[in-house]
Amino acid sequence: MRVKRADGTPTEKGLALSVDCNPRWCWLDPYAGTVAAVAEAARNVACTGARPLALTNCLNFGNPERPEIMWEFAEAIRGLGDAAAALGTPVVSGNVSFYNETSGRAIYPTPTVAMVGLLEPWSRHAVSHFPEGGLSVVLLGENREELGGSEWLALRRGLEAGFPPVVDLAHERTLGALLGDAIARGWVRSAHDVAGGGLAVALAECAFAGRTPVGATIALADTIRLDALLFGESTGRVIAATGQPDALLGLARERGVPAQRIGETGGSRLEIGPKRGAPWIDAPLQRLHGLWARAIPRRLEVA
Repeated sequence: MRVKRADGTPTEKGLALSVDCNPRWCWLDPYAGTVAAVAEAARNVACTGARPLALTNCLNFGNPERPEIMWEFAEAIRGLGDAAAALGTPVVSGNVSFYNETSGRAIYPTPTVAMVGLLEPWSRHAVSHFPEGGLSVVLLGENREELGGSEWLALRRGLEAGFPPVVDLAHERTLGALLGDAIARGWVRSAHDVAGGGLAVALAECAFAGRTPVGATIALADTIRLDALLFGESTGRVIAATGQPDALLGLARERGVPAQRIGETGGSRLEIGPKRGAPWIDAPLQRLHGLWARAIPRRLEVA
């Protein structure tokens, strides 16, 4: 969002905004889930090229007269404070909503975080989708074998269990600064964080989120179990599309951020597979977009 002066004339400044929370993670571990919400909000802002500045929140919980609910609330507050301090994003305002229950059953703890960042100059920013073919796809961050609290575990195995993925706040701050510098230099055309649904879902969103879908061929060399590789929700990862992969990878090495070139954009399909061998996923973007666009109606049909 471009900032304008009082008389309506535009400035060279822009604002980037993100709102994030994973209630399932917060139910499994309210401290870790809240830290992750702050980190994801800051990461999403940084993916535009903006510098995260500050946050506000809306903290939604059940009946605080019940000890377990008050414990959830206290742990969320602790996580909010620790993450905000580590990332240098002060909490400037907030709201608390208690007694969110139906028939005595509380909602999952939902400490929703809204982050604002400054983008200057506003014209030097990254989009969240693959803008064109012929770009290298670089993964910033590390794939880890973490499936606790994931959509994959809930939808495919019917389980809401395990520990949420670990959040490394020092890495998150370094990653955010790296993105800001690389985007400002024009090395990153698009950046999309890996969150709900994992790497495969994030790649699909990169491919069909723009006005003109752009596919990709992805080859992964990780040796972790396949379901975790494709659908694990490990934090601290960003998919970047770049025309200067060597420069981006060199800057990542300099900053100590794990990075690997995993593919190239182009075509009308999304193909994800190993370095050698048949792909695990090979689908036309039209089909993937249709599944995504009809997700809510399909869930209502099942219900």
